[in-house]
Amino acid sequence: MTRIQIITLLALAIITASGLWAVGWLQPDQQRVRTTGTALVGGPFKLTGHDGTAVTADQFRGKYMLVFFGYTYCPDVCPAGLQVMTAALEELGTKADNVQPVFITIDPERDTVPVMASYVENFHPRLIGLTGTPDQIADVAKAYRVYYKKAGDDADYLMDHSSILYLMDREGKFAKHFTYGTDVTALAKSIGTAIDAN
Repeated sequence: MTRIQIITLLALAIITASGLWAVGWLQPDQQRVRTTGTALVGGPFKLTGHDGTAVTADQFRGKYMLVFFGYTYCPDVCPAGLQVMTAALEELGTKADNVQPVFITIDPERDTVPVMASYVENFHPRLIGLTGTPDQIADVAKAYRVYYKKAGDDADYLMDHSSILYLMDREGKFAKHFTYGTDVTALAKSIGTAIDAN
């Protein structure tokens, strides 16, 4: 090959590569992958409320949902998290009417309807406790990206689990999360800001 042929081939390769790149870049928006910056957390569920009735995620549309996953035999993290939730809702005053607090068990084996009913009485008066079958709980935990695992086989077993409080918006979509240790005032302020924005 002569030098001119090599230069011609290289020029054609560059033009072809540029053309392919331009075609990919100029595709209509609907053919490109889009990201919203919003985590894929939450989704539909059908569980059993602490009063024995069927409860779905759709029932909470129009209100913010403050969702915490835990279990009634939890010795520390769960009651502490629910106490912070309760205090933050009290600090919000009438704005709290826009928020539905929800406690979903990750231990359906022990957290039956009567157990949940007795437990939620210790916290905010509007707190709804939800339980279900092991499969239902596994599905909702997966939708919310919640880790949980039974630790031990004796009757007094503990559960390893993530301890995140989720704020879902009025449409049931993920708005924000709060880690364990978020203080009452910071939690109330953040929820209040979300309510004021919408």
